[in-house]
Amino acid sequence: MEDKTKDQAEILANRLQKRFRHLKKWAQRTGAGAFRLYDKDIPEIPLVLDFYGDCSKTNEAALSGALYKRPYEKDEAEEENWLSAMKESASNALGIPLDRIFLKQRLRQRGDAQYEKISQTHFEKIITEGGLSFKVNLSDYLDTGIFPDRRLLRNIVRSESADKKMLNLFSYTSSFSVYAAFGGALSTDSVDLSNTYLNWSRENFSLNGMSSSILQQWDFFSGNSSAANKLIRADVVEFLEKAIQAKMKWDVIVLDPPAFSNSKKMNENFDLNRDLLILLGNCLKLLSPDGKIYVSINVQRSAFSVQEIETEFHNQYAADIQVTDLENKIRDEDFKDRKIPKTFLITEK
Repeated sequence: MEDKTKDQAEILANRLQKRFRHLKKWAQRTGAGAFRLYDKDIPEIPLVLDFYGDCSKTNEAALSGALYKRPYEKDEAEEENWLSAMKESASNALGIPLDRIFLKQRLRQRGDAQYEKISQTHFEKIITEGGLSFKVNLSDYLDTGIFPDRRLLRNIVRSESADKKMLNLFSYTSSFSVYAAFGGALSTDSVDLSNTYLNWSRENFSLNGMSSSILQQWDFFSGNSSAANKLIRADVVEFLEKAIQAKMKWDVIVLDPPAFSNSKKMNENFDLNRDLLILLGNCLKLLSPDGKIYVSINVQRSAFSVQEIETEFHNQYAADIQVTDLENKIRDEDFKDRKIPKTFLITEK
């Protein structure tokens, strides 16, 4: 191992041990079974690492993360050697076996790349959060099935869902819906195009002792299911249009879209910067009186702000909405001084 890589491995080990000591008691106290341990804390070590499992049993825990795209080209073999050194450093620092540490390449993704399989290892694990259980896959996809930076937002949704009808758009593995159902929602409707993630969502409901049904869009609008928790395979944009035509209403709407998608399953490509206000406009048409929309904007170069959304919405729709920035309410201990998606609560004035 060359001296520079050896030095960086030692620096990383020290940083991980310090962060783990800081977060361990907090994670055990709050029940955070997945949390952000490292996120390019040291610029020369451009990794993101998330911890999964029980902090008191690190030999049974796991790490999943990625190498951010470097601003320069690096020899592939040299990069592999560097990554191996960082994995070994993390393993030694935390007592996590090497075969339970998974690092991928986090490139600037477009389309469905972040959801495509990159491995067939099938390293799956059940983690707990907020008294609930969720399946994660740490090896096969860039994302693992749950986003630690939405943890407190999930809890807010749970606290707002009692006796409410909840709609979850771009639902992924439906963690928001599981939280809402556990919080006493009358119903949850989760919309996503991926059969893989709808089946994964059904597993998440089952892990928490709740049933759910996977439906095609036409079955949902035909009323062919009385299930309380529906998992609907549909293009979100088309689903919203049909729901407006059917004059449907929900009390709580969660909108957590990708930055961009050009999935072949969609009628048209989707660009969050371009399409957000259209999505919000359609969501508002489906919102019950006194209802709430929670929107998460995960775009690195987004200019969206409270004032901009309110102003643009008024200009385009001649309607008044109130936008509340939730950043301070959803920034948990492991994301202090770290970037998180812009998150807003939207209600009608």
